[in-house]
Amino acid sequence: MQYPVLGDAPDIETATSTLVNGVVPLTVMRFANAHQRAGALFGSTKAVPGMITYLIAEDRWEGRQADGSWLLLSDGPWKPLTFKTGYTAHSGSPGWREKAGGGIELRGRIRRTNGGPLEDNGDLIEFATIPEAKAPAAFRYFQVPAKRITVNGVTRYSARVEVTPTGVLQYTVENGGGVGTSSDPGWLALDGIMFSPAGD
Repeated sequence: MQYPVLGDAPDIETATSTLVNGVVPLTVMRFANAHQRAGALFGSTKAVPGMITYLIAEDRWEGRQADGSWLLLSDGPWKPLTFKTGYTAHSGSPGWREKAGGGIELRGRIRRTNGGPLEDNGDLIEFATIPEAKAPAAFRYFQVPAKRITVNGVTRYSARVEVTPTGVLQYTVENGGGVGTSSDPGWLALDGIMFSPAGD
């Protein structure tokens, strides 16, 4: 950190500028949001590698990297999924969040709003979305826990979930029929799903 530089003529602004410019990159700076940060850190006060900021609206800490990007230093807050018609939360507060160091994490259990079985005709069924900006660059596939009782009384415990490059979440299960009621519906879980968004 540099100390104030005295000139021939008294100039408090110039004398303390080296002190201020030396302190700022070493502190955690608070901004209302990423937009305000971008407007404040430019030109002679541009962000430098190692700088740490806290964004109030986004509720996250970020560190400046040598490549000019901001690295998430703390897990972001959970945000709800946007459900497609016919699907809703079963338990576990279904949602998504950004992970420290990069990546997206999902959680929660999903069911049909009518309490019926999961659709099992072999088609890909859209059930929710996340923001497209947080979607992966290519399709990502996950084997997930599920509960599905067939017409023969056999319980099946898995399903496949796909995350598309547009942020659509969809599932598929094998054919076989199923039963479900409002008190005991079929469901699938998103816990443990993690992927990198495009450009991460």
